[in-house]
Amino acid sequence: MTVSLVLLAAIMFVVIGWLLRQTLNTQPWVPRSVDDAVSGTSIDTPAKTFGLVSFLAVATSLFALFISAYAMRMQMGDWRPVSEPQLLWVNSAFLVFASIAYQLTRNAAGKGQATRLKPGLVIAGLFTFLFLGGQLIAWTQLNASGHYLTSNPASAFFYVLTAVHGLHLLGGLWVWARSTAKVFSGAEADNVRLSVELCAVYWHYLLLVWAVLFGLLLTT
Repeated sequence: MTVSLVLLAAIMFVVIGWLLRQTLNTQPWVPRSVDDAVSGTSIDTPAKTFGLVSFLAVATSLFALFISAYAMRMQMGDWRPVSEPQLLWVNSAFLVFASIAYQLTRNAAGKGQATRLKPGLVIAGLFTFLFLGGQLIAWTQLNASGHYLTSNPASAFFYVLTAVHGLHLLGGLWVWARSTAKVFSGAEADNVRLSVELCAVYWHYLLLVWAVLFGLLLTT
């Protein structure tokens, strides 16, 4: 259990470190070329970046509290381990593919390759929806096997942990939908670059958090 908390803290430090490096490297006062005036196009980058850092800090604290509660609750005598649905392995693969697709889309946005944004965002969104749909099916399978929300503390934590993680992904999909709509309406790669970049970081973060949660559920 302590290992899970350490891993969660390590994930947060890595993500914050990366985001801060991007922010500190931002120089909105520098023109893009000799003939350009100061564009100032990245002046809002620190606000959005620090906004994501703040949100991830809160999310990490929330997941850490759930893991701590999980550790304390499983010490009680009424705790009965639950056999997790095998479908979770497939769902995990979906989330890995979504994260990879977002990373490739981020790379394309950074290089100004607008033609690669549409398929990249669609694939990232598709695999994310497949993951969430698979999680709902896993709930159905667990419910069918007699493990209800109120039947056992272990099963209750399974529902709660996967639900909280899923809700964070749903929040990310709202930003994904806005970025995708802009791209399909003809927006240039530079206009959605920051959104795609921060979403890629968010997807990577949630993938790593899921790895910690999934490992916790499997080993306990």
